[in-house]
Amino acid sequence: MTGSNVAQELTREVLNTISRSQAAVVEAIETLASAVQSVKPDLPWVSVPFAEKLPTPRALVASAYDFAEQVLASQRKFADDLLTATAPLLATATPANGAKGENAAS
Repeated sequence: MTGSNVAQELTREVLNTISRSQAAVVEAIETLASAVQSVKPDLPWVSVPFAEKLPTPRALVASAYDFAEQVLASQRKFADDLLTATAPLLATATPANGAKGENAAS
């Protein structure tokens, strides 16, 4: 198995573990919410000025993730631009294993 395959398999396993953990947490919260719903008292309605202008929790989460995606895309472009800018330096390097050019870096 090559290093790339090992990295891909490790990435896949980490993502699967995260997904299973998140599903377990969501299930636990759903169970808790159902249990609490049946015993919680009715709360009085509280009017908050300008409440209709506030974003919903779902909108806040969506906005935060949209922003994070934009930052990540910007950082990826920055890293790619740095690799492009330093490519002439990397192409003239003498790799320890005797390979030349970009193949040595991968």
